[in-house]
Amino acid sequence: MKVKTLLLVVVVLLYYPVTVVQAQKKKQPVAEQQTDRQYWLGQLDKMVSPVLRSLAHDSLRIAMPQVTSIRIDNKESRVKVMYVEVLGRALSGIAPWLQLDGGDAAEVALRNQYRQWAIEGITNALDSSKRDFMRFDIAGQQLVDASYVAYAFVRAPWLWEHLPQKQRDLLVASIKTTRRFRPVFSNWLLFSAMNEAFLCQYGYEWDVMRVDYALRQLEQWYVGDGMYSDGEHYAYDYYNSYVIHPYLAAITEIVGKKGNTYAEMTEKIKKRNERYAIIQERLINTDGSYPATGRSIVYRGAAFQHLADMAWRKKLPAQLSPAQVRCALTAVIKKTLESPATYKDGWLTIGLHGSQPDLADFYNNQGSLYICSNIFLPLGLPATDAFWADPPALWSAQKIWGGEDFHNDHSVDLR
Repeated sequence: MKVKTLLLVVVVLLYYPVTVVQAQKKKQPVAEQQTDRQYWLGQLDKMVSPVLRSLAHDSLRIAMPQVTSIRIDNKESRVKVMYVEVLGRALSGIAPWLQLDGGDAAEVALRNQYRQWAIEGITNALDSSKRDFMRFDIAGQQLVDASYVAYAFVRAPWLWEHLPQKQRDLLVASIKTTRRFRPVFSNWLLFSAMNEAFLCQYGYEWDVMRVDYALRQLEQWYVGDGMYSDGEHYAYDYYNSYVIHPYLAAITEIVGKKGNTYAEMTEKIKKRNERYAIIQERLINTDGSYPATGRSIVYRGAAFQHLADMAWRKKLPAQLSPAQVRCALTAVIKKTLESPATYKDGWLTIGLHGSQPDLADFYNNQGSLYICSNIFLPLGLPATDAFWADPPALWSAQKIWGGEDFHNDHSVDLR
């Protein structure tokens, strides 16, 4: 009898904790699954907050590491220009989101914080009495950097509308100072054109010839199947996405409002935009990786700025659903940003998947890395848009390598 009682007690003791734990699990509410939009916002905040928060507190030069490429050509000059560089690149990527209104309470609060930081930071950057004052006339690289600042204002008129008049005048004067620099005979022509397009958009005197020359020269460099040569010689890299396609789309949209001079060219550009978006989506592998080819590969997700830009502008071709593009870009963000070595002390490291300094080019520095914020462009679409609201969808690589029958791909003559 005692043995039976003892066994019964043991069984109860063994069983009771399990049943209690099971009961507690049943009582606990299931945590809501994070949406893709929430994930993107978290990654945006992690990446960009050190830049804009520091600049808003006039401490960017104190906080940001002066990291440069192991192949750096002129370290002193690259360090001097990296501050305008980081401002323009970080701001250009989050500009559509800053322009947007609405969203849930958490997103509205986050956006309001970033709007405040942006205005305060830009004000500090233009104030010669501040530690973070930024000159735009130090070196030719600042023609590039100024264009990204200009691009941010093109994408987010809210910034212009809320910048005090004094700072507007200072910004215009700063961007005009870069006219002294002769652009490299390459995609750099578009940097000059973007600066002029910014001036055009906001009603200032602008140089029509700088825009015309860039557009006509890029037309000469079109090589086919939606892609342009970056200069006289074609290179298989991501500059069609880093610069060429997004800049052409934005510039022609702005100057197109001044007349129909570029109407025929704009229609060609539109079709090429669509074709290159199709190519870009197919480059994204099942796990979010993609071919690590060409220079500036440490720009991470900016390799798909064009695809993100097309999604934000709601110009995706019919072959690409917004949901499949969202899921593909989410995979790229995870692949390029989730390595434990992606950040050091809160700042991006040089690399594609973690810290990989040997991937850098001679001009890369701490500031230039933040062009990867441009993968976040679709955050400028409201949460109710199909891009965010539609259920998850497989992208091309997942369907093909999953064994699904899939439509073929072929080149398109768009000359």
